[in-house]
Amino acid sequence: MTTQLHPLDDYHDPAKRRARKLVRKFITRRVLNTLLKTRVYGEDNVAQLSGTFIAVGNHTSHLDAPLVFSLLPEHLTENLAAGAAADYFYRRKTISKLTSLFFNTYPVERSAKKLGGKAGAAAGMTGRLLRDGIPILIFPEGTRSRTGEIGVFKPGSAALSIQLGVPILPLAISGGHEAMPVGSFLPKAGRYPIDFYIGKPLWANTEETPEEFIERVKYVIEQMLLQKTAYPLLTRP
Repeated sequence: MTTQLHPLDDYHDPAKRRARKLVRKFITRRVLNTLLKTRVYGEDNVAQLSGTFIAVGNHTSHLDAPLVFSLLPEHLTENLAAGAAADYFYRRKTISKLTSLFFNTYPVERSAKKLGGKAGAAAGMTGRLLRDGIPILIFPEGTRSRTGEIGVFKPGSAALSIQLGVPILPLAISGGHEAMPVGSFLPKAGRYPIDFYIGKPLWANTEETPEEFIERVKYVIEQMLLQKTAYPLLTRP
């Protein structure tokens, strides 16, 4: 029996693209600007970036995805898609429709154990979308940091970047954990400051393994946070 694949048509639908644009402009961005004090650095690093790419960022809060979709330049978010846990966001049709409208989501199965050991219909969706020309947002830690510190980066995004020949766009988000730590339902009062750093697109070096590449991506993100700039001085090649 052949597993039915999640369709890709929605990710190219002009009407749904316009709807997502309106939602982000008149709802997401306005809500974030009301609750937070955001600053964006490094937009010139992506002025010429177009087509397919993999946006990779640190993950400390439920604010991270809304911030990426709201603060990245619009030409990068028009088709950007983000994975959402199939066992959480796709259990109920209403929630899946809302997350799809806000963040152009697709289902990602976090644990085969939860699905009876089967990979399921969402397996390989990230690669399918990238091959179909849709840029992807990935948080390679796999889950939010409980302390605000960066955790281990899984190499899947780097492997896809190498395999498909698309760049990784490093993003560093500072302040998300303080504004809305794990366990919080809403951001704290007081318009906490959020600094959003957009790095230069990265490609794997010749013969660089996915593990080596993702460690280099992580290093760039760490340095943007440490040096508080989208143009960090790097000691690694």
